[in-house]
Amino acid sequence: MIVSVEKCMHCGACVGTCPQNAIYLTDVMLVFNEKCNRCGRCVKACPVGALTLEARK
Repeated sequence: MIVSVEKCMHCGACVGTCPQNAIYLTDVMLVFNEKCNRCGRCVKACPVGALTLEARK
């Protein structure tokens, strides 16, 4: 997951939509853990378009 630090408002909308509880909001950034299954719900939930799915490696 790619997070635009310039756009992210730390609103937490993405955290609440994650069915895997894979997103954590710290004081300064979003953290995605290994539980992320790339469902994209967080990308759709972000009101400012700060999240982008990273291409699979």
